[in-house]
Amino acid sequence: MHATDEPRIRLEGVSKLYDDGTTAVDHLSLDVLPGELAVLVGPSGCGKTTTMKMVNRLIEPTSGRVLLDGEDVALTSPVQLRRRVGYVIQQVGLFPHQTVRDNVATVPALLGWDRTRTRRRVEELLDLVGLDPSTYSGRYPSQLSGGQRQRVGVARALAADPLVLLMDEPFSAVDPVARERLQTEFLRVQRELATTVLFVTHDIDEAVRLGDRIAVLREGGHLEQYDAPATVLGSPATAFVADFVGADRAVKRLSVTPIDVEALEPYDGEVATSLPAVSDLGRALAVLLATGDERIAVTGSDGARLGTLTVAGLLAQARR
Repeated sequence: MHATDEPRIRLEGVSKLYDDGTTAVDHLSLDVLPGELAVLVGPSGCGKTTTMKMVNRLIEPTSGRVLLDGEDVALTSPVQLRRRVGYVIQQVGLFPHQTVRDNVATVPALLGWDRTRTRRRVEELLDLVGLDPSTYSGRYPSQLSGGQRQRVGVARALAADPLVLLMDEPFSAVDPVARERLQTEFLRVQRELATTVLFVTHDIDEAVRLGDRIAVLREGGHLEQYDAPATVLGSPATAFVADFVGADRAVKRLSVTPIDVEALEPYDGEVATSLPAVSDLGRALAVLLATGDERIAVTGSDGARLGTLTVAGLLAQARR
């Protein structure tokens, strides 16, 4: 999945203590690999946003080190660092008196890109996030929906091809339907660009859906578990993690468990229900429950029929 095992982001025993004695982050160590989407998740007060802000030096750690591509960020100019790190927040933070075009072009302009290169990049990114440049480039943020503003925020953060992208609960302020659509589109963009992302959320469902790995934090900035979503759901490391991910973690786990194509029964052409581009057991279960069928045809992303999944086969795969 990743071109190298060298971390793009490395936190080495990072702590943040405030003058009033509050410990926001406590000796936190974790790596994020190139192209990986790592999610920090946990209840309020667990240090998620503080941890993220230490990566781009909006907050300075009390102790420990933050490394980007092996370089200590404490030895880098904060201004230069932030031009290499994309940042997307919950309220987007678009400049209200600038057009969408100018908002997306903010960092390229600071870096001195010429107009032709900047225009090409803006149009490319607006198209990538699903906003037609000819329609949206000249609009102002007040003329956009909440979901559209978030898309512009993502485009702006990606404009100068940042080393990493930091995202602090970027989709939590939009309605559930728009949120799911934004999550889907963002995953597509992230996979296409292979961008390294550190993502903060308090929502375990969002963490499971988006993350390659999930870091579960508890109050005081203690790391309880850092692993793939299926492992966090299937084998919680502590009682805190088990309680946080919820009693329905077995069902959640199905959504991040790929279907074992080798275990499918041969497709015989008589299956009435087709499931295009199925990739996980959770989606297969949802379709089986909705239709009442005993089996479904499983197809690949290219539409080719891969085989048949029965209820018994799904249960057998879920038990592994």
